[in-house]
Parts: sequence; structure tokens; C-alpha cells
Amino acid sequence: MKALSASATAAEIVFDRATKRYPGRPQPAVTELSLTIPAGEICVLVGPSGGGKTTAMKMVNRLISITDGDITIDGTSVRSLDLTELRRGIGYVIQQVGLFPHLSVGDNIGTVPRLLGWPKKRIRERAAELLELVGLEADDAKRYPGQLSGGQRQRVGLARALAANPPLMLMDEPFGAIDPITRERLQDEFLRLHNELRKTVIFVTHDIDEAIKMGDRIAILHQGGVLAQYATPDELLANPANEFVERFVGADRGLKRLSLRRVGEVELEPAVESDAPRCTPATTLRDALSLMLTEGAHEVAVVTDDGESLGSLSLQRVSDLLREQVTA
Repeated sequence: MKALSASATAAEIVFDRATKRYPGRPQPAVTELSLTIPAGEICVLVGPSGGGKTTAMKMVNRLISITDGDITIDGTSVRSLDLTELRRGIGYVIQQVGLFPHLSVGDNIGTVPRLLGWPKKRIRERAAELLELVGLEADDAKRYPGQLSGGQRQRVGLARALAANPPLMLMDEPFGAIDPITRERLQDEFLRLHNELRKTVIFVTHDIDEAIKMGDRIAILHQGGVLAQYATPDELLANPANEFVERFVGADRGLKRLSLRRVGEVELEPAVESDAPRCTPATTLRDALSLMLTEGAHEVAVVTDDGESLGSLSLQRVSDLLREQVTA
């Protein structure tokens, strides 16, 4: 039996007509799912309840067995991998975190490295490194899960999943049980981490807005785990494959596309008066539009973090960009 490479930074995942049937059910839970996730990308599985999202994800680490077809990791079938080694080589983050309440934060993070036989000193150093990486304090290693907030526990869960430096991470609605403000913060933090670490990630959510924000590619599944469309967020919003996808992404898909572009990516207009609302080049076009509508303004001043004026963005310019998107 082969094991996942511990030295690999990321892994290519291929679903090859992967199917899951349960006895006594007329329809498969996942039906001949075929898609390729390039190494280092985030693939979001999204769809309505009963769409087979979590089932498809759990087939990767064989928490759910494959009935027909196959799933490969860097060309190796998951069926040929030793089950224990397979799961130790995949980071796994779930909605309710699943930390061991009787273990300290540091010991929770060190769970997989300990099973892999790492020396205690290396485990402590890795835990400290990851706590800093996910925005927690080194002293948090001594605390217990019950002493942490929900957002802190989710960060510890993320650190635990990264502990053994796996090439692949599975994330099952990881931010779904958290308040909106903390959720957005964790989404941003994870995207920052991913930009640094470039793991391959399969991310399950029921929220199309989260899928658009988090995914390099999005797979929309409908009943029976049938793939409706697999595309980049921009492709998905610009050209829905069918009526189901069009309804699922929503009638505001033009506005959603604005969330994929930053103010700094478009040509700005001359600077405006100083009393106009302000935004930075990192602001999304959608947020800039929202700011104008909220403030009753026809334009926003675009400034650097230091307050230096870069120009302006008008309501008319955003309207023109929206029109361009519709005809693109």
C-alpha cells in the first residue's frame, strides 16, 4: 500500500465517474462525478440539500466508500492507499470543529504529528508556528477548547488540519456555525493562508456567495450528486450552463460578478472633492457600489492606505462595467 507524499505541497485530485449508491435507494447519492482539481486550487462543492456535496467530499478520504468509478490523488487511486495513511495525509476541517475537549490546544494541534511519531519538541514548535499563522497567541497552546470562543476553536481546527503539512485539505462547511462578522474574518484569513501555503482544498458549502468568494473553481451539484456545471466563479456567473444553475446563482449574478473585481483593477476617473466617501484599491466593485448607494453619493474617492488620492470611481462607471459584463 502506498501513502500520500508528506513532502508534497499540493496534489491534483481527479474524480473519474465517481458514484455512490446506497442499498434500497433508487437514486445514487453521487452520480458519475467527473472533474479535475488542479494542485494548489480551492474547489468549492455547492448545491441544494441532497445534492451530494458532503458525500462526494467524504469519498476522497473514504469516510464514505466509492461504489463505482474512482478518485485519484496525484494519479494514485484512493482505493489503493492504506486507509490510515490516507486519512493522516489529508487535513480535515468540519463545521463543529471536533476538538478533543480533554486535550489542550497544543495537544489538539499535535494529534496527527503525534500519530506520525514526531518528536515532542518538533510538535511543540509546529503548534506554536501554526497558532501564530492562524492569528492566535502562543500562550493559547495551554488553554482548553472550552475556554475558547467559536471563532478561536475554528482557528484551532484549521491549525490542526495543517499540522502535518498535508497536500490536500477537506473542509465541510467550516464557517457555517459562526456569526457573520467572525465568518467573514475567518474566510479572509483562510484565503490569506491559502495564498501562502497553496494547498489543494475541497470546500463544501450551501452558500453560493461563500462559494464565489472562496473558490478558484466551483462545482454546482443538484439532486443525486449530478454535476450541473464546473467552472471558475466568473465563468459560472457570466455563462450559467442551464436554468438550474442560473436560478441557483441568483438573479443578481451581475452584481455578484462585481465582487470578483477590485477598484484598483479598473481605470479610475479624476479625483473628486474631499467630502466624497472613500475606498481603497482593494475594495471590491460591489462594495464600492454599496458605499455609494448607502451614502447617497454619485462617486467614491479612491485613496491609498495612507490617504493619498488615486482618483475616483463614479456610479456611471460602475453601471457601464455592469453593462459590459452582461454583454460579455
